[in-house]
Amino acid sequence: MKLTTRGRYAVTAMLDLALHKEQGPISLADISERQEISLSYLEQLFARLRRGKLVESTRGPGGGYRIVSPLDQVVISDIVRAVNESVDTTQCGGQKNCHQHGRCLTHDLWEGLSEQIENFLSGISLQDLIDREQVRKVAERQDNLVHFRQNVN
Repeated sequence: MKLTTRGRYAVTAMLDLALHKEQGPISLADISERQEISLSYLEQLFARLRRGKLVESTRGPGGGYRIVSPLDQVVISDIVRAVNESVDTTQCGGQKNCHQHGRCLTHDLWEGLSEQIENFLSGISLQDLIDREQVRKVAERQDNLVHFRQNVN
C-alpha cells in the first residue's frame, strides 16, 4: 500500500481545520503547532488541497484556510486523492503487468483489497470523524496543550 505520511498528514490537517472551523480561517501555523507537522510541509499539502478545491485561503491579517464544502460531504478518499496519494495495494499500480507475461497470481487479491480500502475511506467524512467522542477528546487535549505553552512563554 502506498498511503504515506503525505496522505496521513493531509487527513490530520483537514480534520484539525474542520474541528476549528468556527474560529474562522485557520492559519497553517496554528495547525502546525497543534499537530506537530512542519509548516513548510503543510504549505505543500495545502497547495494541493487548494488545487483539489477542498480548501480556500484568505490572505492578510486574520487570514488562513477554511474547508469549502460541508463537512459531511468531504470524504477521506477525496483528501487522499487531492494530495496525489494512492491506496493501490497491487504491485503493478493496477496495470495488470505485475508478472513478466501479465498479471501475477495474487493480482485479484490485492486489487480487491484496494477496492475495500477505497470504499472504506469513501464512506467516512470529516463530520463522521468529528462526531467521534475520542477525536473530540484528543482535539481538546491538543488545544489545552497549545494554550498552556502559550501562557508559559
